[in-house]
Amino acid sequence: MSHPENNPSQEEIMEGQARPAGPSCLHRAWTHFLKGVSYFSGDMEVFGKWMAKQFFLLQLLDWVLRGAAQVMFVNNPLSGLVIFAGLILQNYWWALNGFIGTLFATISALILQQSRGAIAAGLYGYNGILVGLLMAVFSNAGDWYWWLLLPNIFMSMMCPIVSSALASINSRWDLPVFTLPFNILVCLHMVATGHYNHHFPQVLIQPRSELPNITWSEIDVAKLFRSVPVGIGQVYGCDNPWTGGIFIISLFISSPITCAHAVLGSAVGMVSGLALSAPFEDIYFGLWGYNCVLACIAIGGMFYALTWQVHLLAITCAFFCAYLGSAIASIMSTFGLPACTWPFCLSALTFLLLTTGTKRIFKLPLAKVTYPEKNLAFYWKLKKQEKAVKEREESQEQLNSFNEQIILNEKEQLKLDLQRMEEGKKESENEKITEVDERGGRPTGSSWCSLPPLSEGLKQEQFPLEADVRWFCSYKW
Repeated sequence: MSHPENNPSQEEIMEGQARPAGPSCLHRAWTHFLKGVSYFSGDMEVFGKWMAKQFFLLQLLDWVLRGAAQVMFVNNPLSGLVIFAGLILQNYWWALNGFIGTLFATISALILQQSRGAIAAGLYGYNGILVGLLMAVFSNAGDWYWWLLLPNIFMSMMCPIVSSALASINSRWDLPVFTLPFNILVCLHMVATGHYNHHFPQVLIQPRSELPNITWSEIDVAKLFRSVPVGIGQVYGCDNPWTGGIFIISLFISSPITCAHAVLGSAVGMVSGLALSAPFEDIYFGLWGYNCVLACIAIGGMFYALTWQVHLLAITCAFFCAYLGSAIASIMSTFGLPACTWPFCLSALTFLLLTTGTKRIFKLPLAKVTYPEKNLAFYWKLKKQEKAVKEREESQEQLNSFNEQIILNEKEQLKLDLQRMEEGKKESENEKITEVDERGGRPTGSSWCSLPPLSEGLKQEQFPLEADVRWFCSYKW
């Protein structure tokens, strides 16, 4: 019997039963919250499964919206809808050209019977929206020039062809095609038409011919900060800071990590422009930021699992992209062409081909790339599996070494037993010899001078002195 003072009271029992309910309720609430957020964040996987059962036109709209967002490596139709809202805020005509480019690029992929999963993820639409937008941006014919829709549709439908061709090459190194089809097709269109063209004139781009007037005292700090959202907007060719802010919201809806690296990349581009004494107007206009935005997103958690080493690598890639962008812009301007996203493609591909001995910089297989948060979860899962395998191997090695030690001990014990048996045998033989010496007679057993017995084929008559010889040899002189 326990003492009554040691027995818990009824209130304490009820208190103890109520205690675990708090954390469990909080855990359930947190689980429900994450489940609710997953319906519109990330890649909206549940919505995608539901959309796969709907009629074709609704699916096509979902694919177009995902394609619009995939420019920023976002596979989210809600983000794509917000991005189109930002494009409409910037310019109705540009937004229309972007939508037509995405639509016809997706239709072209369907006609060519490309991977339905890739089409549904918008991977054949994002180059189309860039082609449509930038053809309208660089057109010198003004807005609502309807004939521009003809080359827009044709070039957009060429995007899946160029993408498929480049993918067959890049897949050997497990690399994406990025926006290389957009760069190729827009430069092709601008070179084919040019500034002096009756039907499709382009804006005149010329190399810098004089030293820009840079007065550091006249720098506008407010415009410098404004250049961060403008740089994000310039990914789609937009210079409106409100449009850039809407794009930031669209990125945050899908992935906060992507959003953070986009802002960081644009800031790196702005700092790089100041470091290289770029004209302030170019920095305010966001021209130094948009390539760095894409490069920082691509390396910072999209194609590499996000660690602090990868985060520093993404910042380094953004700085490299800014320097490369300045060089490519100078070269392309001599041909009357914009830099487009060539700096981003070349810098990101360079950093994705990086080889290193550290396991903290882990490049994901292209088939496993989704969005940074899910990529990070996949990386942690792999690390846990590797840790479990390593622990199993270590335990197996310990067990094997223990078994080997047991076998070795048994061998040593057996060896000692054999030595003792041999020593005992020798002692017994010595004792017998000593008995013979004391007795002066023949030994009862064999001795060092004993002869082998006669074979059965030989008779005693052939060796009449055998017994005498044996006695003689057994005697110790």
